[in-house]
Amino acid sequence: MVGSLRWGILGLGGIANRFAESLPQSRTGRLAAVASRSGEKAAAFARKHSAAGAYGRYEDLLADPGVDAVYIAMPHPMHAAWAIRAAEAGKHILCEKPLTVTAAEAEAVIGAARRHGVFLMEAFMYRCHPQIRRLAEIVRSGAVGEVRSVRATFSFDAGFNPGGRLLAKSLGGGGILDVGCYPVSLVRLLAGAAAGKDFAEPEEVKGCARLGETGVDEWASAVMRFPDGIVAEVATGVRLARENIAQVFGSEGWITVPEPWTPRREPGSARILIQKKSGDRPEEIRVECSDSLYALEADAVADNLARRQALPPAMTWDDSLGNMRALDAWRESIGLSYE
Repeated sequence: MVGSLRWGILGLGGIANRFAESLPQSRTGRLAAVASRSGEKAAAFARKHSAAGAYGRYEDLLADPGVDAVYIAMPHPMHAAWAIRAAEAGKHILCEKPLTVTAAEAEAVIGAARRHGVFLMEAFMYRCHPQIRRLAEIVRSGAVGEVRSVRATFSFDAGFNPGGRLLAKSLGGGGILDVGCYPVSLVRLLAGAAAGKDFAEPEEVKGCARLGETGVDEWASAVMRFPDGIVAEVATGVRLARENIAQVFGSEGWITVPEPWTPRREPGSARILIQKKSGDRPEEIRVECSDSLYALEADAVADNLARRQALPPAMTWDDSLGNMRALDAWRESIGLSYE
């Protein structure tokens, strides 16, 4: 753990703003500099969040000796190239999900982090919340017996904007890459927990999707078969609102997580419900947390710099690589590829 980690942000969209707002709540981090393709936008963002440095070129931020770690918040297709450049510059890396567009790119990014001895983590902030650690413990304990099926959904309706990031194929648009990566990462975690492991990899992936006029998946579902007979159902979308919950079904009952992805963006308690077949009412488990999601994420980076990757259930390198391979398989099954 370090006393204070000086952060730089590459790409200044909405997610970058949420990270910058939460960083002062972390134990370990402070915002040192920001970068955008627009110098004016960078300057305005820096003023808003009290950052000393504001750059109109990403490479200028990477050259700043006052920056220890970078948060990469650019569109998906830019992640790989700038994560590699950040590693080459000796900066520790927190990269927004998905880590890259393909598993091959993820291998290249992980290889760069390994060669240059820097920390790297894919920014699934929900994996840093104590709710997920508690959920994995409950599954591992056999609270609902033998796990047989897992189900998870992350889907919303952003409307139709063919030139926007969510639907433009050139920007890596579509539900699978944008938020489908969440349910895939969770069912892999829970299938692994059922087997006493940190995560598991699907042996088979079969998907269906609505491919819209821009060529990306507007909504999609997949079934995944894991070892030990566990079958998972995942669903996503950027043009369809659904109930965003996660469930684990076992031989003796089932578990419901009402808020798996944003279990209180601000400090508070999250809920896990356990329904036994023999019971009338579910048992409610409250998981308290005094920190915001993005502050937890920043502290996970600082606390694990020496080992260069986070501890589970935060995303390890092997976990991120496995997740990208599963996403590749889902997209392949629906006939969606990117240049």
